[in-house]
Amino acid sequence: MSIEVPSLAPITEAPSSDHYDVVIVGGAIIGSSIAWFLSQHYEFDGSVLVVERDMTYADSSTAHTNSCMRQQFSNPLNVKISQYAADYVRQFKELVGPDDPDVHDVTVDHFGYMYLAADEQFAETLRANQVLQAEAGAGTSIYTPDEIKAEYPAYNVDDIICGSHNKIDEGYFDSGTMFDTWRRKAREAGVEYTKGEVVAIERSGDRVASVTLASGRTVACGTVVNAAGPRASDVAAMAGFALPVEPRKRFTFMVDLAEPLEGKRPPLTIDPTGVHLRPEGTSYMVGCSPEPDPAVAPDDFAMDDDIFEGKVWPALAHRIPAFERLKVVSRWAGHYAYNRLDHNVVVGPHHEVDNFLFANGFSGHGLQQAPAIGRGVAEQIVFGAYTTLDLSQLGYQRIVDAEAFVETAVI
Repeated sequence: MSIEVPSLAPITEAPSSDHYDVVIVGGAIIGSSIAWFLSQHYEFDGSVLVVERDMTYADSSTAHTNSCMRQQFSNPLNVKISQYAADYVRQFKELVGPDDPDVHDVTVDHFGYMYLAADEQFAETLRANQVLQAEAGAGTSIYTPDEIKAEYPAYNVDDIICGSHNKIDEGYFDSGTMFDTWRRKAREAGVEYTKGEVVAIERSGDRVASVTLASGRTVACGTVVNAAGPRASDVAAMAGFALPVEPRKRFTFMVDLAEPLEGKRPPLTIDPTGVHLRPEGTSYMVGCSPEPDPAVAPDDFAMDDDIFEGKVWPALAHRIPAFERLKVVSRWAGHYAYNRLDHNVVVGPHHEVDNFLFANGFSGHGLQQAPAIGRGVAEQIVFGAYTTLDLSQLGYQRIVDAEAFVETAVI
């Protein structure tokens, strides 16, 4: 018995049409999530073009992610967004391609997150967040230093007041499989990906009318979606909109230890210094943000040669003494698409030009929020409203009003 293999829409060097119902600027995980959910929506049968400047995605935030998900947020909406992601990943093959042998389950590892508090102010924040998270259905618990030490004997907890830990639906997931599958299945459904860069967006009154590519080609469109990651503010500016999103560097190191840790492996741990670590097989992925933390050029991926020995290693060795003896096996710099206002995504239509939609400024949360954002943007395009999870609090209006979406659990 032969299996019919669906044909894929092309990856083109130039758009195959002069008009599309939807043009998505940026084809990494957010753009591909939107493309996939839109292509599968029962009320949508339009044409979709995804414009991506680098089809290798080598420098994308998607490629440099730590690929983690958590429910330890301080705002109920962010908790719900992550809960949807956990459910979605758990059912991924069933939802995306139950009869497709090339669609695989997404690997997950629920080692959990552990926030550590070394002062009473942050400890009280963790306690308050735990109450909110529990009310939202998350499995977060507050650990005393003795409880942390009993479960994770490798930790030094002498200066710790408490920890916040959740082992349910928190940890690592294989976002690469999710991304690759969304992109392929969207193309099977007719979404066209083209290699190019949007350099201009034309408006006609209160509507976006077309985009122009670096090649000089102009493409008319019914809707434009900004999914341009760290370049999002440039795309917004082409349409005449201010967006406080900029590239910020984040440094990651893979390290091996000279001797294995005592007891069970640690969860993803956020130290009071801001340094974080998580297990990766027998190795550990560790990193931090720089101080100061300026905006950088979107093509600046230079490493800081001093940050590991000056900040990361001392913090690790203090928290887990076994990290005194380690070897760095790889390192890289990636970018957060950093929202200066409140470190949270801006999603949904512009308040005056409603056929221009944002999906920008995730500030490090994009991979785990991609399922909910893809679904939500598709709903906005089809219905002009959210029909499942209401993401309105994360809309562009708060940028206009300079009213932050309050979220204290930011890494």
